[in-house]
Amino acid sequence: MKKITSLLMLVCIMTFSVQSVVAQEEVVDSTVAVEEAIDSAAAVEEAVVAVEEPEVAAPPVVEESGLQVLKKKFIEGGPGFMALPLICLILGLAIAIERIISLFWMSINTDKFVAQIEDEVAAGNIEGAKEICRNTRGPVASIFYQGLDRSDQGSIDVVEKSVVSYGSVQMGQLEKGLVWLSLFIALAPMLGFMGTVIGMIGAFDAIKAAGDISPGVVADGISVALLTTVAGLIVAIILQVFYNFITSKIDGIVNGMEDASISLVDILVKNKVVKA
Repeated sequence: MKKITSLLMLVCIMTFSVQSVVAQEEVVDSTVAVEEAIDSAAAVEEAVVAVEEPEVAAPPVVEESGLQVLKKKFIEGGPGFMALPLICLILGLAIAIERIISLFWMSINTDKFVAQIEDEVAAGNIEGAKEICRNTRGPVASIFYQGLDRSDQGSIDVVEKSVVSYGSVQMGQLEKGLVWLSLFIALAPMLGFMGTVIGMIGAFDAIKAAGDISPGVVADGISVALLTTVAGLIVAIILQVFYNFITSKIDGIVNGMEDASISLVDILVKNKVVKA
């Protein structure tokens, strides 16, 4: 009887153990299922948010044109200081353009002109040669006219002195305005350096007032100093290029005048209009 009772108790204990294990497994399975459901819901929520909130594209970078950059730097440098080199540039360019137009207008085909004069002088038509000079522009024609006008005096020395004297007058007319152009070339950098000095004074005054040497305190003064210097140097470089071009053009015209003057004297002596 005791054996049967013990066996029944053993069976009951084993049955209870099996039920406990099964119950624990069910609890674990339900917990895993809940966690998976929560993860799925979070993923769905993130997908919805991604769909509802599209990425905002960065605004495109707009590049400033050269004129806009110049305008910006002009304002940063201070209109009061930047206006002075600008005035030098405008006046210098006006003089340079006027000189260039005048010099090109004065230029002629010297060889063709000398050949026409030689034909008239060889034919004995001095008045016809003078008429050609009056109708021709430029300093070469003016010098020829002066030489032919004094050829009736019969002396080559008189003709040469007349040509040399009037050549000096023509040289002065060719170089008209170059003094002012050279003045603006020298003045523009000086005005720029003056802006530099004034800007540095302002920077040191700002340091003194603030009691600090932080970049924000001295930035304005240094910006004015550097920009005015750059403006003055740019103006001087531009005007210097025009000045050198004009002087080279004048040198070419003067060389043509000298060669033509020698040719005039040779023509008059060759045709016995004057005595050597």
